[in-house]
Amino acid sequence: MAFNGKWETESQDGYEEFCKLIGIPDDVITKGRDFKLVTEVIQNGDDFTWIQYYPNSHVVTNKFIVGKESEMETVGGKKFKGIVSMEGGKLAISFPKYHHTSEISGGKLVETSTASAASGPVVFVRTSKKI
Repeated sequence: MAFNGKWETESQDGYEEFCKLIGIPDDVITKGRDFKLVTEVIQNGDDFTWIQYYPNSHVVTNKFIVGKESEMETVGGKKFKGIVSMEGGKLAISFPKYHHTSEISGGKLVETSTASAASGPVVFVRTSKKI
């Protein structure tokens, strides 16, 4: 149950380059650059509800069971089916344009998204503190 709770962005590395690569519009990138995203996680064993609160009251809620196919939504509103796996304490899923992992490290929620570009992988790391 380590993921349970509300988390607020503390730092972001690789944000702008990653967002541009996956096609997020410039105005949305600008709004999100310094935004303190709040992520609420409700975990009951392998059953998760993952809620992210974005600027302008935009909310993305994904419900999933580890190891079972679930319908998910990207921050851009695109729906897809995917399977979240647990790999060494990290939740992992492949979104349409990137691979995403979430873990608790040093009491923080660390989310790492990796997208492929012609020049090599582009990595975005968001670290959040519990609130």
